[in-house]
Amino acid sequence: MSTKATLGVIIGNRDFFPDRLVSESRTDIVALFDKLNITPVMLDEASSKLGGVETFKDAQKCAELFAKHRDEISGILVLLPNFGDEKGVADTIKLSGLDVPVLIQAYPDELNKLDVARRRDSWCGKVSVCNNLYQYGIKYTLTNSHVVHPSSAEFTTDLLNFVAVCRVVKGLRKVRIGAVGARPGAFNTVRYSEKILQRNGITVTTVDLSEILGNANKLTKDDAEVKAHLEKINAYASKGVTPDEAMIQIAKLDVVLNHFMEENALDATAIQCWTSLQKNYGCNVCTSMSIMSENMLPSACEVDVTGTLTMYAMQLASGSPSALVDWNNNYADDENKCVLFHCGNWAKSFLPDIEISNAPILGTSVGVENTYGALAGRTPASPLTYGRISTDDPKGIIKAYIGEGVLTDDTLNTFGNRAVAQIPDLQGLMQYVCRNGFEHHVVMNASKTAGILKEALGNYMGWEVYTH
Repeated sequence: MSTKATLGVIIGNRDFFPDRLVSESRTDIVALFDKLNITPVMLDEASSKLGGVETFKDAQKCAELFAKHRDEISGILVLLPNFGDEKGVADTIKLSGLDVPVLIQAYPDELNKLDVARRRDSWCGKVSVCNNLYQYGIKYTLTNSHVVHPSSAEFTTDLLNFVAVCRVVKGLRKVRIGAVGARPGAFNTVRYSEKILQRNGITVTTVDLSEILGNANKLTKDDAEVKAHLEKINAYASKGVTPDEAMIQIAKLDVVLNHFMEENALDATAIQCWTSLQKNYGCNVCTSMSIMSENMLPSACEVDVTGTLTMYAMQLASGSPSALVDWNNNYADDENKCVLFHCGNWAKSFLPDIEISNAPILGTSVGVENTYGALAGRTPASPLTYGRISTDDPKGIIKAYIGEGVLTDDTLNTFGNRAVAQIPDLQGLMQYVCRNGFEHHVVMNASKTAGILKEALGNYMGWEVYTH
């Protein structure tokens, strides 16, 4: 994924330290931003002494500049080439009115340059800046090492992780989710609070499933849009033994769902499937959901709104699609492995052997011929970040758990969408999930992004986060 982002940059300065350190810092950061495709918004060298922020007037100028670019700036980077002015940094952020993540960097001193003319004291200055931000109620992110040079590989990692944190926070604060249909009667597990989500900037737009199915039934195989969507679906996955009539049903539903998303400017959906769609319409919606998730518009089944919210958060962190899965089976007697499963709506990225098929388990109650549209496929070995966001209604909060592991190539002889996960202390994790009332659904992403998610969800969104 492109790291394209715009960050406000504050270069701290203090008058009794060498001013050239500010100029050097500007050169360092411009070169790094250039390489990483990040756009800086910073004072030019004529606006203040070398473009640094030291006095209250400097803070006012820098805050004004940030405010002008408020729609573009997703985060603020504070550079401390020397001790810096702790109040100047805090005042700039407060005056700008921006509520975005803040990363604090401080330069390392060199042992042979600790004389008056060349010392930095940034190690100490960083503590003072953080103390002031804490007093002002401004949330901030720290680099992995207390001091780190911008030209180091370590800082590049810090910065890219921070850009991802900014992406998650910005996305979650204005995400719009479509809830299509009612929660299936048998699934109390996917209950959630719309009101708690709304307090956190997350909007849920509902639609009755009858509206969607009614509009789909008005379409015919000869409609231009239906033909176009049928072509798109055929290009996406092999139809296997799926009958032509079922493919047309799937395409008609796809047209209507796309209209609903466009009309309401939605970022994600959660769709009622089990078992109304099969009984009243005659196919599964899995293929459409897979296409949406692959195109970074995540879609979860069983109207699992907080499930699709988790998919969206993980997608923002990693830049790759997520999948909603069931914590489904033990893997023989291996305590740290389990089977992840769903009927068949995972994004194509997880399914190299993807094929449009049916859903045998669901078929036992509604007839297999009414379940075409479920995808079959096995997920191969890959990195794994897993997790779940949930509203805890009795406590009035949003909570989450996150962790990392791997997906393996272990033998797995079954159907549907399936994977084998290996997770350290899986038994302890399952104890935590069960004791804290989390859902049977979890989300997986082929990345290592737990640290990014913990920082974004815990520090900036203010949610209760457990990292396994």
